[in-house]
Amino acid sequence: MTREAERIRLKTRLFAPIVVLSGVGGNFFMKRGMPATLAFPVDYITVLFHPYVALGVALLILWLLTRMALLSWADLSYVVPVTSIGYALTALAGELFLHEVIDWKRWAGIALIVAGVGLVSGATEERTFPPGRAEKRP
Repeated sequence: MTREAERIRLKTRLFAPIVVLSGVGGNFFMKRGMPATLAFPVDYITVLFHPYVALGVALLILWLLTRMALLSWADLSYVVPVTSIGYALTALAGELFLHEVIDWKRWAGIALIVAGVGLVSGATEERTFPPGRAEKRP
């Protein structure tokens, strides 16, 4: 493996957890800060200034930027399944910190997501390419 390929692999392994955690945190704080009801469309603008909602928006902007960077050098077929572990972590955060009730059917679905992530991340090597040097794909 070339030095450039090793550097990109290291970046991929660094950015994937950032994508996951910023997505989970962004969704959590958005939910935490949103009021139960908003009467008028303009209320959605004013709620952006609530500290938790603002933090959630900032984390989701970080999520978007790091995901874009990750997708620029790693395969979509690797990035999407690996970062989907965030769905399971979001559900767990909702149950633990927001006291949401998650029934067994949802936990079964979450277990399937986690199993799929394990299969994708452990069974195949993530393919990363230096900018402008992507290998020919079939």
